[in-house]
Amino acid sequence: MNLFLKKSITQLLADAKETDKSLKRTLSASSLVALGIGAIIGAGLFVRTAAAAAQHAGPAVTIGFLIASIGCALAGLCYAELSSSIPIAGSAYTYSYATMGELIAWIIGWDLILEYAVGAATVGIAWTEYLNNLLVNVIGTSPIPYELSHSPFETSLDGLHTGIINLPALLIVTILTFLLIKGTHESALVNGIIVVAKVAIVILIIVIGWGFINPVNHTPYIPPAGTYTDNQGITFDYGGILGILGAAGVVFFAFIGFDAVSTTAQEAKDPKKDMPIGILGSLAVCTVLYILFGHVLTGVASIEDFRTTGREASVAFAINKYMTGYAWLGHTVTIAILFGFSSVILVMLLGQSRVFYAMSCDGLMPKMFSQLHPKYKTPYKANLFILILVGLFAAFVPGDIVGDMTSIGTLFAFMLVCGAVIILRKTNPDLPRQFKTPWVPFVPIAGIVVCGLMIYGLGWLNWLRLFIWLAIGLAIYFLYSRKHSLLQKGILVDPKDPPAPKIEE
Repeated sequence: MNLFLKKSITQLLADAKETDKSLKRTLSASSLVALGIGAIIGAGLFVRTAAAAAQHAGPAVTIGFLIASIGCALAGLCYAELSSSIPIAGSAYTYSYATMGELIAWIIGWDLILEYAVGAATVGIAWTEYLNNLLVNVIGTSPIPYELSHSPFETSLDGLHTGIINLPALLIVTILTFLLIKGTHESALVNGIIVVAKVAIVILIIVIGWGFINPVNHTPYIPPAGTYTDNQGITFDYGGILGILGAAGVVFFAFIGFDAVSTTAQEAKDPKKDMPIGILGSLAVCTVLYILFGHVLTGVASIEDFRTTGREASVAFAINKYMTGYAWLGHTVTIAILFGFSSVILVMLLGQSRVFYAMSCDGLMPKMFSQLHPKYKTPYKANLFILILVGLFAAFVPGDIVGDMTSIGTLFAFMLVCGAVIILRKTNPDLPRQFKTPWVPFVPIAGIVVCGLMIYGLGWLNWLRLFIWLAIGLAIYFLYSRKHSLLQKGILVDPKDPPAPKIEE
């Protein structure tokens, strides 16, 4: 068997032409920028900023945001070329299958499963933190007991309580999974309101919080190189270059979603002009907001706050404790973040099921993952399996661990996408490209280097977790997937008549 057998570019383009013929070029550069901002600002900013500051860089978390944005920009330009050359839903899995072969496609598909699964779990855990904040500071009732809102690997700051299961995180993941099975779609109006609310909250915190900055909290701005050990016994590189790189890897989670811009290349009015404006413009706006947000947050509350009582629901904590007279803002932030987090979880669960679906259609995953519900016409078995996977992460793994696993999985995917651009330029130089990544191979190589540095900054524990995940994936590939691969079996499909997913009777 040829482990690096590739999908035909010609067939992929024929499939795209058949399935995407109704798409209209209606998106302007400004529309793409707005889309990018809505996709980028999410759970990462409100949760991972304080964690990166407390564990890695202190106030220099702002420099971490800058490094993360550079990595995203370089990878985003590569995504834009691939999505305009191989317009199949902008999937990194598909790009890899067409450029680097089946084994690499499997690795990237398995990696995307990690990204979406632990990403949804991370946001679910953060949802629990803000739910408790809502119960205590907004409604005025008791929080959910520590044992029922934390993983078994977490212990309270006073050492008196140890988590058993994070029930709220498991509950929200379960509810949203069944909504997806039923085929419930978010309305454009509601989604638009959530996006506006998220941006408005960030701006309000920056504008109002600026007056509450305590210069002592920013001294020194870049802490000297050293280490920090948290109350769970985990040691991190803190301060210096390694601390900043570690912070960049952690806050990278806040940029996940920007590649949604690149998937719309076939709907841009002028892809050559609009795609770089959309990608770089949305990243520029969000980076500025992120840096200002991080500067304000670390100035209002101290690093020690984020290591102790302000570790959970950190943004609401900083407002309620230090921004006197603005309790309404803390309440608004808590409510809006809960709605925003629910939206993010829903999108991640949706993306996860589509990765399973695509891999199942290629024979790399069991057929059941591409079987549709007889009534709702959704891949319900894939959704149920994902519920188990995400539910286990959300209920039993600490938020810091799953957040870093999401970042390292996405960074690894970005490195492969950058490599795919270089390979495709060599193997298919005449392929029509609506958008071309500038300065190839410099930009893709720079993207690989910057993303690689952020992976390095995340530390050996996260390298080990990624290695174990990939080892499990490779075992599944060699024991199951390569034997069932439709491409390996030589089963060719007429591009004009793509196989419909099986619908169970």
